[in-house]
Amino acid sequence: MLMFQALHENFTFLLLEVQTQVQATQEFLLRPTRVLKQQIALRCDRTANMHTAVETKCYSELHSAQSLPQGQVNRIRALQNMAAHLHMISEFCVNITRQMRYLTTESKLTPEDFLPFFSDIIEALALIQPALDNGDLSKALLICRAENSLDEKYQEVFSDVVNKIDAGQGASGHITVIFIYRYLERIGDSLQRIGEALIFITVGSTFKVSQFNSLQETLSQSGFTGSMHDIDYKAILGSRSGCNIGVVETVSPFHESSRQGSIYKEGSLEKIKQEKENIERWNTIFPSLVPNIYGYHEGSDNAALLVELLQGCTFDEVILQGDTAIVENALSVLKTTVHTVWTTTKKSQKVPTNYIQQLANRLPPILQVHPTSVRDALSVGEFTTFSTEELLEQCSMLEKNLAAPFSVLIHGDFNMNNIVYNSQLQTIRFIDLYRSKNFDYVQDASVFLVSIFRLPVFNPRLRDRLNHVTEDFYHFASKFAVASNDTTFQARIAFALARSFYTSTRFELNRSFAKRMYLRAHFLMEKILHHNEAWEQFSLPEDILFY
Repeated sequence: MLMFQALHENFTFLLLEVQTQVQATQEFLLRPTRVLKQQIALRCDRTANMHTAVETKCYSELHSAQSLPQGQVNRIRALQNMAAHLHMISEFCVNITRQMRYLTTESKLTPEDFLPFFSDIIEALALIQPALDNGDLSKALLICRAENSLDEKYQEVFSDVVNKIDAGQGASGHITVIFIYRYLERIGDSLQRIGEALIFITVGSTFKVSQFNSLQETLSQSGFTGSMHDIDYKAILGSRSGCNIGVVETVSPFHESSRQGSIYKEGSLEKIKQEKENIERWNTIFPSLVPNIYGYHEGSDNAALLVELLQGCTFDEVILQGDTAIVENALSVLKTTVHTVWTTTKKSQKVPTNYIQQLANRLPPILQVHPTSVRDALSVGEFTTFSTEELLEQCSMLEKNLAAPFSVLIHGDFNMNNIVYNSQLQTIRFIDLYRSKNFDYVQDASVFLVSIFRLPVFNPRLRDRLNHVTEDFYHFASKFAVASNDTTFQARIAFALARSFYTSTRFELNRSFAKRMYLRAHFLMEKILHHNEAWEQFSLPEDILFY
């Protein structure tokens, strides 16, 4: 406890030192002197030492205690982050003073231009201590928003200076002016990081201010009228979607026990908007199959979506943790649900497939993780193996002659962790519907099967269970194909499995396990390429599905 108090004291002294240094830098630009320049440089040395002291105490505090409350851990992390950015502000001040000697008569700084910058910076710095002491979100947001104000001022000054350069008014001196104002603008970036650290202390999750504003707007759209103090947000880490995803619980300010759970997703406008439209489409056909939308908000480049938090377990959790009876029940409910979706949304028009092209599009990120997963052509006597590039090119050409006989509404990313099973309600529900579209049902089937295979589980008992689920679902899809008079099912699923096996390796760092998948993809492409009969005669070697 004494160490934690000392940590706060060290941080406070660092903040005071930086505030004094910023004031001194403003004074230096008004009335530059050698003595003041030296004092600013010395203060930077002191802030470096203070930053080191804060950082050392942060790590000591984290390692000395057996188990700290999460709120205290968050506070320590935020203090370390804020201390680093305060020292950066200190260094920017020194850099400003060093640039002054390069100014010319034509490129003098004018107080009416630079004083508004300092006014924003000084005002924001003054908010840090009360925001920290009182957990004041409004002050934290004001600190963040200083960055926008400084950006706008910088753009105005930059445009003015560029016009002077274009007019031939001493380019070198005016470039120095741009450098000085650029350092002031970068102080705004550090202030934003400090404000976001203060938000982290209060909310308990890492937010960029744009994401925080988006969450506020989206909650407002959902009808939530409380303050941000009345929410509990937990980020979902490890998401590969490129979105900021978290679980939000809104707490009634009048009834602490009244909580509503939801999933918040923020990302690119195109992606989030598409997911919203897909959820709405699913809801018109299967109202209880996908989450309800609680709120949606669009920004200039990003959008945010607030959807129902589904109760239950993801399908991979069911298989790995449930007993045999629950696994069998979940599998039965899944097959019934999928069969209903496929039959209800079935459209008789043929649909071209593009599984090999999907694979080729994902090859660059695959090679970043596994550069040896591609091979060159090889000839031994009369026997020749094609290179990976040749396999992809020739299989892609063959696939153009292999259309699916009908389309259904597919999930588009039918991994086990996008399927939620509720044992009490006996329901299966779908999440993460960004890629939903009318397409070949074989894509969903292959993605599901490979999502089982790629689970890094090597316990024989669990592996047998995974193989059982694989076999059961594959036979279910095969029977659906027979009932639907789909005579090219096995050929198309070979294309689709090659795609899914290969693309899954970009998420697997275990080289041996990844090799098993990309060799399966190569094997399937070779089998496709050497098939000289009608596609109706193609036979998938089922053993390839099992580990």
